[in-house]
Amino acid sequence: MVSQYRVAAVAVIAALCLTACSASEDGPSSGAKAPANAENGKPGPPVTGELADEAPGEQSASNQPVSTFAVDVDTASYGYAKRQLLSGQRPSASTIRPEEFVNSFRQGYRQPTGDGFAVSADGARLPRTHLNPSDSARLLRVGLQTRAEPEGQRLDASLTFVVDVSGSMAEPGKLDLVKSGLHTLVDQLRTTDSVALIAYSDEADVLRQMTPVRDRSALHSAIDRLRVSGSTNLEAGLRLGYETARKSFRSGSTNRVILLSDGLPNVGSTNATSLVREVQEAAAKQITMMGVGVGSDYGDKFMEELADKGDGYVVYVSDTAAANKVFVEQLPATLAVRALDAKAQVEFDPAAVASYRLIGYENRTLSASAFRNDRVDGGEVGPGHAVTALYALHLRSGAEGHLADVRVRWQDPQTREPSEQNLSVTVASLDREFTSAAPQLQVCYTAAYFAEVLRASRYAEEVRLDDLLRLAKGLSEEDKQVAELADVIQAAVKLYR
Repeated sequence: MVSQYRVAAVAVIAALCLTACSASEDGPSSGAKAPANAENGKPGPPVTGELADEAPGEQSASNQPVSTFAVDVDTASYGYAKRQLLSGQRPSASTIRPEEFVNSFRQGYRQPTGDGFAVSADGARLPRTHLNPSDSARLLRVGLQTRAEPEGQRLDASLTFVVDVSGSMAEPGKLDLVKSGLHTLVDQLRTTDSVALIAYSDEADVLRQMTPVRDRSALHSAIDRLRVSGSTNLEAGLRLGYETARKSFRSGSTNRVILLSDGLPNVGSTNATSLVREVQEAAAKQITMMGVGVGSDYGDKFMEELADKGDGYVVYVSDTAAANKVFVEQLPATLAVRALDAKAQVEFDPAAVASYRLIGYENRTLSASAFRNDRVDGGEVGPGHAVTALYALHLRSGAEGHLADVRVRWQDPQTREPSEQNLSVTVASLDREFTSAAPQLQVCYTAAYFAEVLRASRYAEEVRLDDLLRLAKGLSEEDKQVAELADVIQAAVKLYR
């Protein structure tokens, strides 16, 4: 089954339990069990006719000192934007999510020694190229990192693949890539893992009920039967996928539904709303979801909403080189889950902070009271994954000492027992010039404000693409991932002049 897509296909399927993130330099704080449930280079307007989702303004630390959000390890927004820009197209502003741009880059955070998270924080002044920055302006980077799974120690997995075989999947780099990847994955899984295969177009069919991987020939035969035809009834495919996953649920194992699609349904339910409740109910029964997006035409919003509500995440593979580098060479394939319903909270000290803004995470924001309400949905995080949140803030005159407290709360995937980790941050940790800050923080700034430009937010007026390009090029000498970011920004410079 060798094809030109084989390498990338391995990457797509290996992404089932990965994100292209990493995290923390300052190391873990001591953990404890949580309380019981308590000019040039500026873009024009989006060319699609869609309005950008306006980024919220800064919050007063005196009136609202607490920032709370559900952890999100999605990276599809950056992957899809990268593909469009490198092919000479402007991405729609509505598909740009800054947090997914930031989380697409390795951060080098230290891992915790035990389960749960290591929490870190650092910061800096804004770069001198930032337009009209005040002396009080600072960046704060918060990193959350889980421990990598030791090789051979993961739980067995029961995986239900739901594959889009509609007419739109005939485009090169869609179904052919998926099929090759599935073949390779079956060869790599353990004999104690199990796989089921669902195909959908006008209707949905079970091509193979849940089958132990030791029967590889039967699984390869089912994969070979995937053929493009008909319309896209994603609703039927997803419902049958969850039905199959429920019937074959294995206690003490990782149970996951994986949707491989371009996310463009045109039969049955054509928006995610009607499917969200069922996905949520399945997630409550410990059947998590993963979305793998493919193709130049891609339903980003649909796939993201489904994955968020299904205690999962979504990735998008834009090209063979990126897929190979991120998902095969750099990150170990894993099917485990380290933390469920993970939420982060930063409580700023009003005596030191005048105002703050969380860059991105608009659709993941929670109320302060939701942090310890374990009935409120958070995010799923796997072993060796990281989450980065970047804040822009303004200090009060003469601020010193305590700046903020960072907290993360999550549930154990097996027992659902909640735990928390905390870290106190000082003003001094942000008192350095941008050029002296960790290179990873500089990458975070570059990626985040590049996203602000692409979504034409009010904060796009604070930067120039040419300056962001220079930053990326300066940081890319020993990091091919950042070198690729420079190529993507270069493509945007040409398109947005």
